[in-house]
Amino acid sequence: MKTTTEEAEAFGTMLVAYGYIYPLQNHKKLVMCNDSSLYRFQTPYFWPTQQWVPDDSDYAIYLAKRNIRKKGMLEPYEQAHYNHLHEWLNHKWDFIVMQATEQYKAVRDRNKADRVVMDCQERAYWMVNRPPADGENLAFWEAAEELKWGTASSMSAKAETIFKTFLAPGAPRWINIDGRTMGLTVKGLEHPHRYVLEAAQTHVFMLMKKDTFFRYLKSPTYKEIQKKALNPEAHNFSPAQLEENARNRSAGIHPIILWQQEEEEKAKAAVAAAPVDVKAVMSKIDRKK
Repeated sequence: MKTTTEEAEAFGTMLVAYGYIYPLQNHKKLVMCNDSSLYRFQTPYFWPTQQWVPDDSDYAIYLAKRNIRKKGMLEPYEQAHYNHLHEWLNHKWDFIVMQATEQYKAVRDRNKADRVVMDCQERAYWMVNRPPADGENLAFWEAAEELKWGTASSMSAKAETIFKTFLAPGAPRWINIDGRTMGLTVKGLEHPHRYVLEAAQTHVFMLMKKDTFFRYLKSPTYKEIQKKALNPEAHNFSPAQLEENARNRSAGIHPIILWQQEEEEKAKAAVAAAPVDVKAVMSKIDRKK
């Protein structure tokens, strides 16, 4: 395609970031690496062009299925999401577990190679598309921005999605705004326009600005961090060790320099592995004599 290496890597990273291909070794690294890393094309069912909008229930079913298969040994980020969704969707958790169990049974009878591929495909999809563990207010604000600045043709569909996700009774990511603002917003969504969510968006913004941050300042987590910062724990280093640490301290190495050093090491290793020309070596020795 007559592109530079940099352009090709950028395009490859976009394919990974949007979920069209996925890494096989490091599934959390959603970039295209210019090395021997292996990638696989995602199954078309999970392509963004299918416009399959993931929701909390879908992710909860996936995590419940994975929890069954891994016998409770989820990765830390998965366990955090699992706990949050279990609390958030507790009213229908029996249904979620039932769905997860049925899906697990359906896949269990397939051969091992197919099971491994399907697991990689699902995990790769949810690495890109999993819902955040919290932050309903921020997600609503971002959705309102998309409605405000999006195309006119997509306005009705986006408004319906926002209503079902954030405002409808029992919505999976229901936001807590006052009754008057909620009533005006829901009524306005019957005939949506770009600024129909302005009142609710402003209300949520003020909540995040005046409430969320100050609640964090009052939280035990912040107080513990502040306590350690003001009264750091005593260390066990001797004065000589502290002086040695100060002498050895240096600025961080730039990634480009690290890359150059790695290339130099590779070149030296290649030279060392090359066959030795005995005649040339003897000739150099004779000249030195």
